[in-house]
Amino acid sequence: MKNTKLRLIAMNFLEYFVWGSWLTTFGAYWFLTRHWSASEFGAVFSTMGIASLFMPSLMGIVADKWINAERLYGILHLLGACMLFMVPLIDSPAALFWVMLLNVCFYMPTISLSNTVSYNALKDEGADVVRDFPPIRVWGTIGFIVAMWTISLLHIEKSASQFYVAGASAVVLGLYAFTLPRCPPRYVRHDSLIDALGLRAFALLKNYNMAVFFLFAMALGASLQLTNAYGDTFLHSFANVPAYRDLLTVRYPNIVLSISQMSETAFILAIPFVLRRFGIKTVMLISMCAWVLRFGLFGYGNPDGLLWMIILSNLVYGMAFDFFNISGSLFVEGQAHPGIRASAQGLFMMMTNGFGAVLGSSISGVLINDYYTRADGSIAWHGVWLMFAAYSLVVTVLFAILFRYKHVRSDSVRRVATQTTS
Repeated sequence: MKNTKLRLIAMNFLEYFVWGSWLTTFGAYWFLTRHWSASEFGAVFSTMGIASLFMPSLMGIVADKWINAERLYGILHLLGACMLFMVPLIDSPAALFWVMLLNVCFYMPTISLSNTVSYNALKDEGADVVRDFPPIRVWGTIGFIVAMWTISLLHIEKSASQFYVAGASAVVLGLYAFTLPRCPPRYVRHDSLIDALGLRAFALLKNYNMAVFFLFAMALGASLQLTNAYGDTFLHSFANVPAYRDLLTVRYPNIVLSISQMSETAFILAIPFVLRRFGIKTVMLISMCAWVLRFGLFGYGNPDGLLWMIILSNLVYGMAFDFFNISGSLFVEGQAHPGIRASAQGLFMMMTNGFGAVLGSSISGVLINDYYTRADGSIAWHGVWLMFAAYSLVVTVLFAILFRYKHVRSDSVRRVATQTTS
């Protein structure tokens, strides 16, 4: 068991190191080095959402029906590395759109596949997934933090070199994946065309509570894309103010943002307790309230006298992200039949990083470009963050009203589930 956990820890560390090497600093490269527009950035950043509309579900079907999940996982990372190495060679937003689209088409399915490989390995060892997975997954967050610090301390936040770091780590992970515990397809009997195509996971949407859950997971996915897309660029913008220019917060914004991931480590470890004790509805509502705080505090904070607001915003991020993303993944795992485990995780990814990301990236890019970009090209960040906070507040109220849920305390994640009362 110990050896298996160590292998899964290494996988999770590298999984998020790859992503953390460029995700939060892509905006700085785009706006401050390339000087391309916000609407074009929204389009390119939305590639993660476009890819997540179909690739996690499609690759989940492939893993459920045709090929070992860990092998597919390794192949996808190697292909993604090729795309990352191409990014520094691109000189136009249009060309970069297609390269990044291919990159995330290969990367986004690996998030749900890494969960599938982890859950399968733990279950094969007789472990309790709700108890044992979060301490493993926390190393993914640590990997993300290490990547952010690496990029910042190397002073390549605004450089294309960040993509070389990401590509090299993707190669290492792609090769390592072939040594992971086997996760073969299961229940490959095809009793119908739906089974043959691997679409059985969509039957989860027939349940009212599950349909509502996936809908609001999409809404929270939009919030996640907003903070990933604009957080680093927002802190860099303070360099235009002479009083702030030399402050460490402005010189190393990615390190400041890494406080968000540091806070994740605590909240991830709290998931087994809060999910069993309070249930998925309360946990999701806590996450939604945290998103309101995340954006509102950014709206009023600054790197000097109100630095505490920026720090507090980063601290609540861990609650905002983990309580919907990781708890949601565990919840879906508890609802899905073993034969559709990868497909169900792919469906969750499709809603959060697919539809949610597309809507969050594309709509925010247009709104910022049309309503919050000044004549000199600078962005009115106060209004931007308050707009995002208002959106999150509306989502919170609607979820509290529409999600019908009765929590039953239990040691089994399957029984910490929604019970339809419609």
